[in-house]
Amino acid sequence: MSSIAVFFSVIAAVFIGAVSPGPSFVLVSRIAVSRSRKAGLAAAFGMGAGSVIFATLALFGLSALLMKVEWLYLALKVAGGLYLIYVGIRIWRNAAHDLPLDAPATPAAGGILRNFGFALGTQLSNPKTAIFYGSIFAALLPSSPAPWLLMTVPPAVFLVEVGWYTVVTLAFSSNRPRAFYVGSKLWIDRVAGAVIGALGTRLMMDGLPRHLWR
Repeated sequence: MSSIAVFFSVIAAVFIGAVSPGPSFVLVSRIAVSRSRKAGLAAAFGMGAGSVIFATLALFGLSALLMKVEWLYLALKVAGGLYLIYVGIRIWRNAAHDLPLDAPATPAAGGILRNFGFALGTQLSNPKTAIFYGSIFAALLPSSPAPWLLMTVPPAVFLVEVGWYTVVTLAFSSNRPRAFYVGSKLWIDRVAGAVIGALGTRLMMDGLPRHLWR
């Protein structure tokens, strides 16, 4: 397989992974609909930054390290799960707070850096993402990839992730979804908080010794 074919195969696999439903999608869509388009775009860039960090580390062998050092992988799962549970609790607790339709982005809720960091933390909270990239690279990249491949794959991963979550942001920050959200904020936020909390609980339980929760 030519290097160009390898490149597009990797990007296609990354795109499929990006559009798969998960806590990242729940978080970005909620930020876009509840805060503002700018806040959603900041979150999209945070997701892209987290993905490119994991992709770069996977190229340098982090995924292989996590697979060999089981306790480190399990510890990261527990830490990531706890972070997602914390995010879910925050969303649930704020569900009852009113959100005026004519004030989509207050400084407390819609700070660019805050939303970027929140999304980045969510993306980095799941060590399975590193394994995902490591698996893709191990399966599709040759043993001695061309230097240009190593240079272009991380930026391409960033563009795919940011591109997808930009589409999500544009879809959820338009007037109709936002009006629906304001009218059903309590239950939408509680569902979002429950979903993220459940995903965090599952991730944490995956990292704990099985005899502790059987």
